[in-house]
Amino acid sequence: MGLIMKLSKLVSLADGFRKPDRLRIDELAKIRLRAIRNGFWFKVLNRLERGLMTLALKVVKEIHSKVLAKALHSIVTRLLEALEGTVSLLMRQIGVPLAKKLSLIAQKWGNTLARKWSSDKSFVRFLTIMYLNNPKVSTL
Repeated sequence: MGLIMKLSKLVSLADGFRKPDRLRIDELAKIRLRAIRNGFWFKVLNRLERGLMTLALKVVKEIHSKVLAKALHSIVTRLLEALEGTVSLLMRQIGVPLAKKLSLIAQKWGNTLARKWSSDKSFVRFLTIMYLNNPKVSTL
């Protein structure tokens, strides 16, 4: 999980594209290797995207082009989302909004400690797993 957090920070750094040299080739190589090992390289990316990333890794030592940085950024973002995992993705999409909603309701009822619920990862994971295990809601 540490590598994914580090790589997601890399993606957020490349978001502004003011400093495209922040996209480091060695980090891109790690993402590529992890995607290949986990079987997402061929499932998530099309032939052109795989070729662009492979060619960039072979030819470029530092990324100076904003166009290349933007293209690699979209590729890396898709790979990181695929590598994130189903539960982590659903925690972000379903668990966090549910936790925020429950936290606001509990705060309105007078529970002052409920403020922390929306940032509690264990609570968010619990809500996500409960959502997944509800047979009426789960459509995965």
